[in-house]
Amino acid sequence: MPELPEVEVVRRGVARWVLGRTVSTTRFLNARAIRRHVAGPEDAAARTNGLVVADAVRRGKFLWLPLADADGHAEEAMVVHLGMSGQLLVEAADAPPEKHLRAVWTFDDDGEELRFVDQRTFGGVAVVPLVGTPDGGLGGLGESSDASWSRFLPAPVAHIARDPLDPAFDDALFAQRLREKTTGLKRALLDQTLVSGVGNIYADESLWRAKLHYARPTRSITRPQAAALLAGLREVMSAALDAGGTSFDSLYVNVNGASGYFDRSLAVYGQLGRPCPRCGSLVRRDAFMNRSSFSCPGCQPVPRIAHW
Repeated sequence: MPELPEVEVVRRGVARWVLGRTVSTTRFLNARAIRRHVAGPEDAAARTNGLVVADAVRRGKFLWLPLADADGHAEEAMVVHLGMSGQLLVEAADAPPEKHLRAVWTFDDDGEELRFVDQRTFGGVAVVPLVGTPDGGLGGLGESSDASWSRFLPAPVAHIARDPLDPAFDDALFAQRLREKTTGLKRALLDQTLVSGVGNIYADESLWRAKLHYARPTRSITRPQAAALLAGLREVMSAALDAGGTSFDSLYVNVNGASGYFDRSLAVYGQLGRPCPRCGSLVRRDAFMNRSSFSCPGCQPVPRIAHW
């Protein structure tokens, strides 16, 4: 599943190619792609057509486009969740349709279309209300093209925590809430209400950088260890952004169809049996929440008391 760096790469591409353009037509080609919009595809299209894409905003793994009228006023946004294999692509209008094309937006300037492609159909689109945050700051966004939109969140995203790259992320509050949990460290990192945008890949990589085992009980984490973990998250996510994200196959690409190459820099994730870049121990893989967890047995020893 695309994590924060991959979604941010897509957000930047959408911001570059779609901002300020007026939606002319909206077509949904698959019912599952619009299942999150309970009023149906016709209603979603009616709430989109004729409006201007005012911004491209991301919080964690969620991406949304505030839709404004001619006066610049927006009450709703089109929320896109990429799921496991969703792609937002900018294509010429005469480009052949992709095999798993699920939705198409055209614009009144007759330029490139925006297309939503999703092979596994776990992603989706919905048009939802924007809600103001109580003090204009608690809902601060991770990334936006226009700071004026930082006071508004789509209703379904309001419960999602800030991400580590958000300038307003509260490190001390993160450490406090982390220690209040009764779970394993990696499980906590995957909790999007604690810290958003972190998935399997960047959890493993940041834990390796902080020299912490994924089953370490959260209650045992010290403030310096929490700080080291956040530093690891920021380092690995920033490096992944610079590399265009992590692509293991063709399911994740940017809006122009190009893959990221951060997979070449992974220290432990997917590196079973290879030497740890730091100590030379062979990377191990453990079953974890119906997935895998990769770690270095030398740098990240199993804690005496573990929370699996």
